[in-house]
Amino acid sequence: MKIDAHQHFWNYNSTDFAWINDEMAKIQRSFLPEDLKPILDANQIDGTVLVQVNQTEEETLYINGLAEQNDFIKGVVGWTDLKSQTLKQSLEKFKEYPKIKGFRHIVQGEEIGFMRDPSFVSGIQTLSEYDYTYDILIYPTQMKDAIYLAKTCPNTHFVIDHLAKPYIKDQKISQWGNYIQKLSELPNVHCKVSGMVTEADWNSWKKEDFYIYLDIVLGSFGVDRIMYGSDWPVCLVAAEYSEQLNILKSYFEKLTTSEKDLIFGSNAIKFYKL
Repeated sequence: MKIDAHQHFWNYNSTDFAWINDEMAKIQRSFLPEDLKPILDANQIDGTVLVQVNQTEEETLYINGLAEQNDFIKGVVGWTDLKSQTLKQSLEKFKEYPKIKGFRHIVQGEEIGFMRDPSFVSGIQTLSEYDYTYDILIYPTQMKDAIYLAKTCPNTHFVIDHLAKPYIKDQKISQWGNYIQKLSELPNVHCKVSGMVTEADWNSWKKEDFYIYLDIVLGSFGVDRIMYGSDWPVCLVAAEYSEQLNILKSYFEKLTTSEKDLIFGSNAIKFYKL
């Protein structure tokens, strides 16, 4: 099975989606399963992991409902208040929904140090008790904290979203690359090769711009801890679905068929227990 391990759906309104500014006008609208399904079919993708966008439990239940209604959505990464004193009760409730596989917090919108907060660390540790994964959404400036978190929570399975958003447009590599190497030394950390086109120059990127970053991720994590994600529809501000997929198909062409199967499906199936 070919899996897109990172995509979104939303009912657009300008209040909840204020982060979609006028530069991103292309995605200032609703995106739902019927919009994505024909695109997946055209690109021979069998299933997806649907990831939260708004930090509410209501949205988590809403996207879980979409997953229950659409078989191609194989898993959901939701949101819950990981600092809450009633976290265990929330996770018990979410256990009623088998397609919910893990959780995410939009840490890129938080201050440096957020992931060191004892109540947050405790919440992340609790996820492992309920067999939930955690998606790390950060900027490179927060990677040191991510290392701390993953070391402190060795029983929790982590995946880094979007390669930790390296500064591809500015071609900055070394500090980000050093932290990727350190994160890869932790066996409970995986990495999504996703969301790259939106970190590049939206209007003039070329596929070779991404290769040095992919070199570092592949060299660090190997083929067993990398998974493909489109970041659709966010990717549309810089690339059509097929364009972002072709960057990775072209780069990974040098691998064996079985190695490509890991990156484009099996690793996500194993990580999220799809």
